[in-house]
Amino acid sequence: MKTSAPPRAFLILSALASAAVQAQDATETVNLHAQFTEVVQGHPSFRSPYEGENSLKGERSVRQTSDLTLYAGLRLAPHSELYLDGELDQGFGLSNTLGLAGYASGEAYKVGRATPYAKLQRAFLRQSFEFGGEYEALPSAANQLGGGLTHNHLTLSIGKYSVTDLFDTNRYAHDPRGDFLNWSLLDAGAFDYAADAWGYSYGGAAEWQQRQWTLRGGVFAMSRVPNSPQLEPAFKQFALIGELEHRHQCWGEDGALRLTAFDNRGRMARYDAAVAAAQRSAAPADVSSLRQFDSRPGAALNLEQALTADLGLFTRLSANDGSKETFEFTDINRSLSGGLSLQGSAWQRAQDSVGLAAVVNELSGAAQRYFAAGGMGLLIGDGQLPHYGSERIAELYYRWQMLPQLQLSADGQYVENPAYNRDRGPVRLAALRLHVQF
Repeated sequence: MKTSAPPRAFLILSALASAAVQAQDATETVNLHAQFTEVVQGHPSFRSPYEGENSLKGERSVRQTSDLTLYAGLRLAPHSELYLDGELDQGFGLSNTLGLAGYASGEAYKVGRATPYAKLQRAFLRQSFEFGGEYEALPSAANQLGGGLTHNHLTLSIGKYSVTDLFDTNRYAHDPRGDFLNWSLLDAGAFDYAADAWGYSYGGAAEWQQRQWTLRGGVFAMSRVPNSPQLEPAFKQFALIGELEHRHQCWGEDGALRLTAFDNRGRMARYDAAVAAAQRSAAPADVSSLRQFDSRPGAALNLEQALTADLGLFTRLSANDGSKETFEFTDINRSLSGGLSLQGSAWQRAQDSVGLAAVVNELSGAAQRYFAAGGMGLLIGDGQLPHYGSERIAELYYRWQMLPQLQLSADGQYVENPAYNRDRGPVRLAALRLHVQF
């Protein structure tokens, strides 16, 4: 029986579809991506019987931040890649990003400006070496050229980027542009990672992946003085960071457990020395003149676990040496966080998500004495701390996927004992977040 030839239009469409699939699977030489995020966040007035230099101000306040990022990737050779990220930032966090140890917005930097300003936030080389195993396809994304690697490989990353690009990641709580906003939910609260005031550093890291295990290690430059916009040249002050990750399945769903350890090496002061000096001088405690070269270690345990195809949980537990001042991240010595993330398939909105989480942050005894004596930290300092209490935070968000490239999120947070002070608060915060990505 003679069959008729397929229509020419069908053949053309088939050829175009085949070419599109081949182009998608092909190894990218160049890619360009972009994102824009706008966050408007505020709080009503709250109980604030006294305030210090670093207090969250008690009067009603609304602030806005925006950032535009351009991501460029270039393949220099097989498995050798160069990435450059330029960013345009504008806006201020509430109370100039002060007053909460678990600060309320990961989109608010420690440096705020009323007019837009540009920064080259990332400029790094990535080199991978394959050691066999099943081939894994890598989609085109920001800071990732489309292509693939064998499952077992070694990857080196050298240049300027964020420590948290590689360490302490979590699929449910790590992206202030798409999930939780609070600093102590995005990363382990006591992970005092090397960074400038924008959260980036110079350094190098190696990641060795073998079957279900990944071992990471790196060295990164710390800032010249705690919380400085300038990084220390020539690695005179540096952080050593190591992480062991194990990927697994529970109840047939994917999960991962990460153990991170770090040691900050630089000029830092001991809290008790600052308190003793304050008692002799009858002045507020001050660490700035007491810094000497020292070490400040810490560790974090980080779990992510899918419970179903749509529901996942996360938890982090972290602690650091609380006898010395915080150097880079925020004024937390111990932290426990956890939460749930749910995709919207049950209500026919599979690309939407809702997240609910809580965190408890604490100070060491030495840090409590320092803040009670009038000391100032990176983000907190009410001028006194007569009634210490754990800082307790709850956060709820809903992310609406309006279009494939456009998201709108509503976020609410409730903070008890802001900056560990039972005399203040509670504080209720609300935010709207617009995020566009290409």
